[in-house]
Amino acid sequence: MIDAVVLETVSVVALVVVLVGAVVRPFRWPEAVVAVPVAGVVVGSGAISVDAVREEVARLGPVVGFLAAVLVLAKLCDDEGLFHACGTWMARWARRRPRRLLGAVFGLASVITAALSLDATVVLLTPVVFATAARMGARPKPHVYASAHLSNTASLLLPVSNLTNLLAFAATGLSFTRFAVLMFLPWVAAIAVEYVVFRGFFRQDLEAVAEPVRGEEPVEVPLFALVTVGATLGGFAVASGAGIDPAWAAAAGAGVMAVRALVRRHTTPLAVLRAADPLFLAFVLALGIVVRAVVDNGLGDALDGLLPDGTGPAALLGTAAVAALLANLINNLPAVLALVPLAAPAGPGAVLAVLLGVNIGPNLTYAGSLATLLWRRIAHRHDHEVALREFTLLGLLTVPAALLAAVLALWVALLTVGP
Repeated sequence: MIDAVVLETVSVVALVVVLVGAVVRPFRWPEAVVAVPVAGVVVGSGAISVDAVREEVARLGPVVGFLAAVLVLAKLCDDEGLFHACGTWMARWARRRPRRLLGAVFGLASVITAALSLDATVVLLTPVVFATAARMGARPKPHVYASAHLSNTASLLLPVSNLTNLLAFAATGLSFTRFAVLMFLPWVAAIAVEYVVFRGFFRQDLEAVAEPVRGEEPVEVPLFALVTVGATLGGFAVASGAGIDPAWAAAAGAGVMAVRALVRRHTTPLAVLRAADPLFLAFVLALGIVVRAVVDNGLGDALDGLLPDGTGPAALLGTAAVAALLANLINNLPAVLALVPLAAPAGPGAVLAVLLGVNIGPNLTYAGSLATLLWRRIAHRHDHEVALREFTLLGLLTVPAALLAAVLALWVALLTVGP
C-alpha cells in the first residue's frame, strides 16, 4: 500500500514538474530539457515498467513522426511565401474595414489550422496578422486573439490538425475521411460561435477607422506550395483508406518540398532538421511516458468514474466538459492521453467528444494548451500586452457556448452519418 502511494506521488509530482517546465520554460530552455530527465526519473523509480515504456513509445512513434513531417512542411511553405501571400490577400479582401479583416483572419486561420496544424497558425500566421493589421492601420487585438482561439477551436476538423487528434485518431477506429465527415459540423458550429462572440466582444476595436500605413501589395501565389499541400491532404485520405499510416503521406509532402528547396539552395539540411523541432518531439515522448505513469498509478481509475456512459447528447456533453476541465487543469496533451483509453470502449463518438473538450476548452486559460502559451510569447514579442482578465473573460464567453454547439453538432452527425 505504501509502495502504491509512493509511486502515485512520484508520478503526479513528475507531471506537475513537466507541465510547469513547459509553461515557465526557465532560462528559455526547450520543454524537453525538463521533461526528458523527469521521465527518466519516473522510469528509474519503477512508477512505470519498461514494457509500458516500450508500448507507449511504439504508440506515440508514428504520431511523433507525423508531427515532424507537418512541421517541416509548414515551415517550407512559409519559406515559399505562402503565409506572406495570405497576409496580402487578407489586406486586399478587408478593403480597410476591420470587420472584413476579422472575417478574413477567421477564414484563413481555420483553413490553415485544419490543413497544416495549429502550430502553423500560431507560429507562422500570427506574425502575418500583426503585420497585416499594422499595414491597414487597424487595431490588432481582435485579429490576434482570433489566431489564438482558432488555433485551438479550428483544429477539430482533421486528424492532422492537432497533436491531440493524432493521439486519439487510432482509438476512434475511423478512417481519415470518416473522421473529417463526423467533425465537419462541430468544426463549423464552434467557429461560428467564436465569430459571433468576437464581433460583439471587440465591437469598439472593429468600429475604429483604419488608416492604412502602406498601399496594397500584389499577391504572388506560391503555386508549388499550394499544390503540394493539396496533394498531401489528398494523400492522407488515400493512405488511411488503404490502411497505410498517414505519416507516410506527410513525409512525402515534406520530402517533396525539402528536395525542391535544397536543390534550389533555399534551405540547408540543418534548417530542415531544425524545422522538425527534435527537442519538442522528445518532449512529446517524455510527456507521454509521464502521463502513462500517472494513469497507471491511479488517475485512470479516478477519471473512469467521471466519464458518463453512452453517446447520447447528455453523455457526449458530460464527456466533453470533463475533457475541457482536465485540459485547463493539466494541459490538453496529458488530458487526451489520459482520457482517450477510457472513452474508447464507448465508441468513436465518445472519443470525438473528448477531442471537442481538449481542443475547444484550452481557450479558457493560458495553460490549456502549449499553442496558447506559444501565442502569448509571440504577442509579447510584438509588444502586444495580453491581459489575463480580458483573455479569461473572452474564454468564458466563447468556450461554454462553442462546446455546447459543437457537441450538439457531433450528436447530429453521429445520428445522420453513423459512427
